[in-house]
Amino acid sequence: MRRDGRGRSVSVAAATALVCALGLSAVPETAYAAPGEPGPTPGGGTGGGGAGDRSLEAVRQEVEGLYRKAESATDAYNLAREKQTRQEKSILRIARAVVKAQKEMAGLRKRAGAMARAQYRGGGMPAEARLFLNGDPGDFLDGVTLARKGEKATHGLIGRLARTQVALDRYAESASQEWERLDRSRAKKAAAKKEILRKLARAQRLESRLAKDERERLRRLEEDKARGAQAKWLDTGILRELGSGATAKGGRAVDFAKDQLGKDYVWGAVGPDTYDCSGLTQRAWAAAGRAIPRTSQEQWRLLPKVSVKDMRPGDLIIYFKDASHVGMYVGSGAMIHAPRPGRQVTVAGAGSMPILGVVRPDAR
Repeated sequence: MRRDGRGRSVSVAAATALVCALGLSAVPETAYAAPGEPGPTPGGGTGGGGAGDRSLEAVRQEVEGLYRKAESATDAYNLAREKQTRQEKSILRIARAVVKAQKEMAGLRKRAGAMARAQYRGGGMPAEARLFLNGDPGDFLDGVTLARKGEKATHGLIGRLARTQVALDRYAESASQEWERLDRSRAKKAAAKKEILRKLARAQRLESRLAKDERERLRRLEEDKARGAQAKWLDTGILRELGSGATAKGGRAVDFAKDQLGKDYVWGAVGPDTYDCSGLTQRAWAAAGRAIPRTSQEQWRLLPKVSVKDMRPGDLIIYFKDASHVGMYVGSGAMIHAPRPGRQVTVAGAGSMPILGVVRPDAR
């Protein structure tokens, strides 16, 4: 048994069985108003009438929409942050290469200066002219060999100076391009963060206006909607087709995810005490020895895809058309995920949200 963030006991097996049982049970129909209908007023109870339920459903839809958009923007933020990190590393590599090339250039210039001074000490006369004025045949032949070596060394030095200068110019251009990319990534990250915080703040303001009993009823409305979607998913008979055996790594990833049950969702968090949805799945697979991308959108784009009916424990279920949410399948039609701010890592029905597809980090 484990305890969640509110001190209640959590049994993974019992929770998983409960999810399936609730998914298969009948869900009472409720008359809901369209989004945009005024929500409950601060501190005002809505009573037990249908009008209050309809207003609260409007609030639920708006809050859910805001969190969905914030989660989508979070992926854009995380992706921009990853790009920024890569670009910073690239600029550092370029800087190191520039330092090395500059040292080489300094050495080559020193050699070129030494050659110029040697020529000056010879009266400024080129080595070839001095060679032909030498009357000793033996010295002449020796001088020819030395002159050729000197000419080759001079040409080699000039060539290396030119190539080193080209390399320095190329590094300067690359560094300029990387700085421009870095600035764009920083701007995208800042814009995404601003958008995220704005939507999160708006959603939290909406929830904060609800009375305590209304907040609890809002939670129940969310659960009712999830149960209804799960029941519909299970009614397709999908549970008879799903696999049950995890790989060794998949099993370790699932165990890690189970150990996080009850921990709070926090935007941008990757553990160990709080998580967002893709932070949880990334850390779970890291614990299993497999590095996967940070964001749900990148997990969807880069990891091998498998059919929903073929998914097995440890696979990642990607939700919504924009791949903005992810959970880990744990078997028996259930998954573990970090839902949204104000909620905790929990067991939920794998079909409780619209499934975009499934990816398998350890595909083989």
